[in-house]
Amino acid sequence: MTAVRKVAIAGTGVAGLATAIQLAKAGVEVDVFEAKPEPSALGSGISLQGNALRVFDALGAWDDIQHAGYPFEGLHLRAPGPGAPVVAELPDVKTGGPDYPAAMGMPRRELTRILLEHASAAGAHLRFGAPLTGLEQRPEGVEVFVNDESVGTYDLLVGADGLHSAVRELVGIETKPQPTGMGIWRAFVSRPAEVVRTELYYGGPVYIAGYTPTGEDTMYAFLVEDAQDRFGVSDEEATRIMLEESRAYDGPWNDIRADLEGGARAHYTWFTQHVVPAPWNRGRVVIIGDAAHSCPPTIAQGAAQGLEDAHVLTELLTTKDAVDEALWAEFHARRIPRATAVVEASVQLGQWQLDHNRDADAGGLIFGIAQQMAQPA
Repeated sequence: MTAVRKVAIAGTGVAGLATAIQLAKAGVEVDVFEAKPEPSALGSGISLQGNALRVFDALGAWDDIQHAGYPFEGLHLRAPGPGAPVVAELPDVKTGGPDYPAAMGMPRRELTRILLEHASAAGAHLRFGAPLTGLEQRPEGVEVFVNDESVGTYDLLVGADGLHSAVRELVGIETKPQPTGMGIWRAFVSRPAEVVRTELYYGGPVYIAGYTPTGEDTMYAFLVEDAQDRFGVSDEEATRIMLEESRAYDGPWNDIRADLEGGARAHYTWFTQHVVPAPWNRGRVVIIGDAAHSCPPTIAQGAAQGLEDAHVLTELLTTKDAVDEALWAEFHARRIPRATAVVEASVQLGQWQLDHNRDADAGGLIFGIAQQMAQPA
């Protein structure tokens, strides 16, 4: 017996689709509502740590994920300037355990495609162009409104609708993502043969220059700078800025610049941070993933934390008899301290760079969080 029989989910990001897959596999009737008119994945590539891969295995999607991504071990640090010498080779903690790679890069579109296919195969109903516009809670459930029309009453509504969550606003949660002071340029480019893991360059004209392999022939490159109003620039200007800011970096950056000059597009976003204080639920409505917490990608745990939210929530919903205070108490105890630790560490790493703090123990902080994440959520 499950605690729910019929669930609505807002959002088709990793947290929403992971929730849909697990609940539908357990025989729950699942309706997923996505405001966008069609499947899409902003950005270029994504870095996934081992604890994210462990959740994909629980979903039954691991075989497809590993065939579509690029697994790797370790992290290289390079110096800016001629030759881009490797100055440190750092091992990774296998946060998913010995059965999974330490990390994996993959194109965001491929990840979205795979999860959508698994959600459909499990029996979840997917609706696009369906923004959630209202809800009414009653003792027996929550009535959900899409495009201002009722689509039915559900035992639970899961708001996995991202940073600018409509569900979060509809239930009156005021905590919202706040800028951290950093912005990032990203571009999806070809992978030189020498790039077999994430490599980071500290110093030079930006805080971090780096890249992560996402496939046999692809990777995504990024530059982290002070947050600026870059959102109105043309595609040509975006490419020009990324080209100019990357000229201090040698090695594989020469290939990246060739791709940018050949038409690869540059995208810009700001880093944000927030953690909604307990509780994440209001009655029979709960928020997870980026709706509940966000952080800079300085330790690449954002997607993993959303997946863990989904994994813990669905475990409880499919093993408990009721959606009650005991269920929510266990959910919050298992998720909020862990997500908070990731957000605080990610923000601290960025703040040390903003403050030009050369004495900070960044390696120790990263290793400590990785050890925590190696313990299942």
